[in-house]
Amino acid sequence: MTTVRRFCCDDLLRFANVNVDHLTETFSMAFYMNYLARWPDYFHVAEGPNKSIMGYIMGKVEGQGESWHGHVTAVTVAPEYRRQQLAKKLMHILEEITDKTYNAYFVDLFVRASNNPAITMYEKLGYVVYRRVLKYYSGEEDGLDMRKAMPRDVEKKSVIPMKRAVTPEELEYD
Repeated sequence: MTTVRRFCCDDLLRFANVNVDHLTETFSMAFYMNYLARWPDYFHVAEGPNKSIMGYIMGKVEGQGESWHGHVTAVTVAPEYRRQQLAKKLMHILEEITDKTYNAYFVDLFVRASNNPAITMYEKLGYVVYRRVLKYYSGEEDGLDMRKAMPRDVEKKSVIPMKRAVTPEELEYD
């Protein structure tokens, strides 16, 4: 049985098996610790019966006004645990927190334009491509900014696609 719980500091020493493929962004320990300290309710881990880490999600809440939103910084599942709907379960947790705790307008995420399996999964979860970000990944590969409106965005304004691609310098950061 899989247990989903909040990520804790000890997990930082146990989750390397999840970050093994070339499509998974990895970050410094300081980066993970910053997220854990600032947005602990957005950082969850899926753990197997043998206490192995199967996957995790980390995110944050940011923006102002109608740009107030939840952001998926990373969601990944270890290769041996894929195709079990763990990413879907983790995404639903982040969406629930975004809606119920923060009353935000939407959830967004960035995905490599070449990562078709992830794009398809996000689309099945109700995400749409909001815009393309040119050379977002290491200045080489384009990223897609995908969004899903939350109940607060009654008119779904947050998910109306932009008509042109943007550069990383044009992105809004908080």
